[in-house]
Amino acid sequence: MTLFLHNLIVWLESSKYILLFIGTILEGPVVMMASGFLYKLGSFSFFPMYIALVFGDFVADILWYCLGRYGTRNAIYKYGHYVGVTPETIAKVENQFLKFHQKILIISKLTMGLGFAAVILVVAGMFKVPFKNYVILNLVGGFIWTAFLIAIGFFLGNIFLIIPGTFKIAFALAIFIAFIFGLRYANKYLKNKNI
Repeated sequence: MTLFLHNLIVWLESSKYILLFIGTILEGPVVMMASGFLYKLGSFSFFPMYIALVFGDFVADILWYCLGRYGTRNAIYKYGHYVGVTPETIAKVENQFLKFHQKILIISKLTMGLGFAAVILVVAGMFKVPFKNYVILNLVGGFIWTAFLIAIGFFLGNIFLIIPGTFKIAFALAIFIAFIFGLRYANKYLKNKNI
């Protein structure tokens, strides 16, 4: 059993940046904040960590775009009438989205989409926002957003280091739980506001 744990730790240490990349594709903001926290504790080198996080987030954005571009439009035309979405409605929304897509995408990236980030990225694909614009806006926003979340995690790491040893695990767990519930509350609040 000890050999297994030793091998697991060695594997995790040697694969940590790849795991960050994959983790960011699956759950970006949580992984980004945790990375800033772990960076403060000395677990990561900054630039490989930052690049893994930015490009993991970027790959997730590309996947959402592709889902919208290649899988959503036909389904909405076929089944949209069941929920009151008509081709005319889609055309009106598309016209407005394409007119302001640069502002919408950059604001969405810098605010986690106000709770609708995935929807906005899928809509960008569905309305065929030019891929080059999409890539540039998401990369620029991604570099800023990732740095912001790393900074929050880093700050929490500073606090963690001054907490007495017996309370460190409770502090880390409380911050993680508060962050998850904060995201869920913000998402639910924004959906109820119909922004």
